[in-house]
Amino acid sequence: MPASRIAQTAARGALIAAPSSGAGKTTTTLSLLRALKNSGRSVASAKSGPDYIDPKFHEAATGHPCINLDAWAMDRQTLRSLVTNQASGHDYFLVEGAMGLFDGAANGKGAAAELAATLNLPVVLVVDCARQAQSIAALVHGFQSYRADVSITGVIFNRVGSSRHESMLRRALEPMQVKVLGALPRLKELTLPERHLGLVQAGEHQDLEEFLEQAAAICADHIDLQLLEKTTSDVSAIDSADRSLPVPLGQKIAIARDVAFAFSYPHLLDFWQTQGAELSFFSPLANEGPVKESDAVFLPGGYPELYAGKLASAEHFGTGLRNAARAGKLIYGECGGYMTLGTGLIDASGERHEMLGLLPLETSFETRKRHLGYRKLQPLGGLPWTGKIAAHEFHYASIVSEGDATRLFKAEDAEGNVLPDMGLQQGTVMGSFAHVISCAE
Repeated sequence: MPASRIAQTAARGALIAAPSSGAGKTTTTLSLLRALKNSGRSVASAKSGPDYIDPKFHEAATGHPCINLDAWAMDRQTLRSLVTNQASGHDYFLVEGAMGLFDGAANGKGAAAELAATLNLPVVLVVDCARQAQSIAALVHGFQSYRADVSITGVIFNRVGSSRHESMLRRALEPMQVKVLGALPRLKELTLPERHLGLVQAGEHQDLEEFLEQAAAICADHIDLQLLEKTTSDVSAIDSADRSLPVPLGQKIAIARDVAFAFSYPHLLDFWQTQGAELSFFSPLANEGPVKESDAVFLPGGYPELYAGKLASAEHFGTGLRNAARAGKLIYGECGGYMTLGTGLIDASGERHEMLGLLPLETSFETRKRHLGYRKLQPLGGLPWTGKIAAHEFHYASIVSEGDATRLFKAEDAEGNVLPDMGLQQGTVMGSFAHVISCAE
């Protein structure tokens, strides 16, 4: 990374966390991001853990791309390098946590708290106060004292019922060394629609800009943004851009990108470009295929099951992928992209749709079954990756049938337990349900 970028890094940073999922940290984070932007500040952001959906909301709120920071999958140097690049030139850098502050993988690693400790970021705790009053003191005290290397410097009350309720909460925390930044009321305007993998995607939210402006106005009325600055700290810069990330799939990579294939990591695509790869994008839903000049094609995950009929009828898209396969170009699919490379996909209503037929794979959403967890993968050939890969799996699809094809990865879970080999490879076409994050130790 150029020294000039490092010299410009003077962002004030914090991690926005909560005691548990469902406390409202995403809407609170979005409210803060847009309110800070509306106050004339330049704001960068990141999301802790393997999440494709929330970062797009961050991007809409700030006007800047949002990255993922994963304390399980990324080493310290990679994390700090990504933060240096992301925060450079901005006034604020806010990271949204995942789940509860201390919740991680099955082995306990990868929690937002670990990220805060690694990056020396103070924590602002968002507490759902809808069903408690004085008990908040015990909760905040417990979170403050649980890890000596994690500093909770501010608290935001969420879903507060009245001014009297807020007064009770504030009095309960008076003896503690923590700043109360404000209290967000219980309002339907601070609710976003959800589906099985989380929030409905930002690109599908028809009134997103109106929501963000309403949320920012509520935030400005109920949260002290000047006091927020006092709970933040300078984001440390490092003089290295070293990152342990998988090398590019090719020199000219065509990448599917639309609401059906929206799950690609910005940090990975950015790294491929720094390694000299040329990236182009196409929309299967718009019946587009990869550019002929490409030597590799990447089909990311997303929601192909919601658009299976449209994908099945996208002739130009299908022809482009089949021609690329015949030409021996590397075609790699993750999760939704992997299912699209298969022979057929059965949607939630039980209707079967023809897919590309490039891998002997039939999948179904008729009976949903959740598959979730970090994965450590060892490529078995075909991909330009030789070492172990850190990845994650999150989907509700079931495999109906798999034909005769070579497996793509050896696999372990987060605790090192051996799993069945994952994915399929047939010629230069390959994929699996795993989403690749970084190189593993």
